[in-house]
Amino acid sequence: MNLLARSDALDLLDHVPPHSAQLAYLDPPFCVGAQFGARTRGSGWRAQGPMAYDDRWASLDAYLDWLAPRLAAVRECLSPEGTMWLHLDHRAIHEAKLVCDRVFGRRMQLGEVVWTPGNGARGARRGPAVTHQTLLLYAAGRDPVWNARDRALREPFADTSLAMHFTQVDARGRRYRSRSIAGRTYRYYADDGRAIGSVWTDCPAMTANTPLRREATGYPTQKPLKLLDRIVRASSAEGALVVDPFCGSGTTLVAAAAVGRRFAGSDVGELAIETSAARLEAEGVRFELRLCSPACQPPAKRASTRSS
Repeated sequence: MNLLARSDALDLLDHVPPHSAQLAYLDPPFCVGAQFGARTRGSGWRAQGPMAYDDRWASLDAYLDWLAPRLAAVRECLSPEGTMWLHLDHRAIHEAKLVCDRVFGRRMQLGEVVWTPGNGARGARRGPAVTHQTLLLYAAGRDPVWNARDRALREPFADTSLAMHFTQVDARGRRYRSRSIAGRTYRYYADDGRAIGSVWTDCPAMTANTPLRREATGYPTQKPLKLLDRIVRASSAEGALVVDPFCGSGTTLVAAAAVGRRFAGSDVGELAIETSAARLEAEGVRFELRLCSPACQPPAKRASTRSS
C-alpha cells in the first residue's frame, strides 16, 4: 500500500520497514533564511498565500545538526540496492556533503547531478549568478540500482555525430557504429541515444511553478514532474519502494505511482499533506493517509485516514 504521512522525517522508520526502500529522494529546506508561502486561487502571489514552511535557522551549523539525524534515518530505511538523492543548492550543499560522507561513508558517493531550473540569473553583485542546484547520490550498499538504459536517461545523438559515425545499417534497418576496445568489438545503435550525463538542462522548473500549467499546485519550490520521473526511473525497479520524507507538493509520489513503483511520503507541513493528498487523488492513486503526531491536526476537508 502507498503511504502519505504527516510526520517528521526523523520518524521515517515508524512508517517504512528497515532496509526496504530502493530509492530515497530528499528535497529538504535549503537553509535559505526565509519563510515560504503558497500560491492559492485567490492570490497570484505566494507571499500573500498561506505559509508552506519556515526555512529560517540560527546558523548553518544549526541547520546541519537538524539535517544529520534525518539523513541517518533515511540510511536505515534503504535496502542494500538503495540510493539516496539529496537535493540542495549552493547555500549548504558543500557542508551537507561532509555530513553525508559521515552518515553513508565517503566511498559510497555515486556522484552528483547539476540541475539547471532555467529560471534565469538574478541578484549577483559579486561573482557569477547561481543558476543551478545540486543533487548528491549516495549508495547504501555495493550494488545500487542504476537503470542506465532507461529512455529517461538517454538523449539523441547530435546530427554531426550521426553523420560522421553511425554509417552502418544492420539487417533490421537500424543505424549503428562499431568500436574495438581491448580486442573486442562493440556495436552502438543510433536510436538508443547517448547517456545524458550529470548536467541536466531539460527539466525546466517553470512547468511546475507557472500557474498556467496543469502541473502547478501553487506549492513553493515544487519540482517538475520530468525531473522526478527521471530520478525514479534511474534508481528503482518496477514494484520497488520509493520514499520521500520531505514530500512537499507530492511530485515524487506522483512520479513513482505513474511508473509502477510503491511510495511512502511524509512531511511535517499541513499544507504539504493537503496538497499531496489532493494531487494523488486527482491522479486516481490509492494511498493510506496517516496523521502521526499529536501536533499534526487533520488537514482541512479530509476526515478519513484512507483515500477512496
